[in-house]
Amino acid sequence: MDEPEFEELYRDTSQRLRTYLYRVCGERRLVEDLVQEAYYRFLRSGFSGETREHAARYLFRIATNLLKDHWSDLKRSPELPVEEPPERPSHHDSPQERIDVHAALGALGGRDREMLWLAYAEGYSHDEIAGILGLKEKSVRVLLFRAKNRMLRVLKELS
Repeated sequence: MDEPEFEELYRDTSQRLRTYLYRVCGERRLVEDLVQEAYYRFLRSGFSGETREHAARYLFRIATNLLKDHWSDLKRSPELPVEEPPERPSHHDSPQERIDVHAALGALGGRDREMLWLAYAEGYSHDEIAGILGLKEKSVRVLLFRAKNRMLRVLKELS
C-alpha cells in the first residue's frame, strides 16, 4: 500500500475506528493510543487485501485485539491503576427524558458493546464480525442475540 492509498484509507476509517473504540471502552485517551497503534501495526503487517472494506475490517480486528490486550494487562498488573468501566445509567423519573444509548451501552460488558456496535453501527455481517473478533460465525449469532437481549433489558430499566 503506497502513501496516497494509506491516506485515503485513514480518512475513510479513522473516525469509524475511534467511535467504535470509544463506545466499547469509554476512554478518549486510550482510544487515541489504540488508534495510533492499530494503524502502526496495520502498516507493519504489509496488508494486501482485496478491497478498502477488507482493510477496514482488518484494522477493526487489530484495534479490538489491542483493546483486549490492554484489559488483560490491567487484570494481571496490580500496580497499574484500574480503570473504571463506563457508568451504569441511572433511572429517569420522567418518561419525557430521552434514553441515553451511550449510557445504556455503558451498562453492558465489553464483548456486548463490541458485538452491538459492529453489527448495528458499522453494519457488519455475522461473518465479518467473526473475522474482526476472532470468533466463529455461529458463535457471533448466539452472542449477538444475547447482547441484544441484555441491551433490551437495560433500555427497559431506563424507560
